[in-house]
Amino acid sequence: QVQLVESGGGLVQAGGSLRLSCAASGPTISTPRMGWFRQAPGKERQFVASIVLTGISTYADSMKGRFTISRDNAKNTVYLQLNSLKPEDTAVYYCAADPQSVGIAYKYWGQGTQVTVSS
Repeated sequence: QVQLVESGGGLVQAGGSLRLSCAASGPTISTPRMGWFRQAPGKERQFVASIVLTGISTYADSMKGRFTISRDNAKNTVYLQLNSLKPEDTAVYYCAADPQSVGIAYKYWGQGTQVTVSS
């Protein structure tokens, strides 16, 4: 069973930045595809970005330009750099991982980390 541990959330003013991290237990090959989702209060969980072992990444259209996903395969860790944050980015951000390189579903989920952006 793969465990995902997120960190890096917090309170930031609008226009600020945060870097979220998610460390996965087990070998990198067990989680070739990793991603980030977010869920704001009263809203459905929303896809943010994903990345595979080769470094190819995919973003939700609304996230392009301000958010950057990256990974360190040696550490089996995925990162999400959040720049130019807006109050509407306030949400719980979840890390996800899957043993399949291709797909839209994720088998493993982290516990989430809160990001709060003040105006």
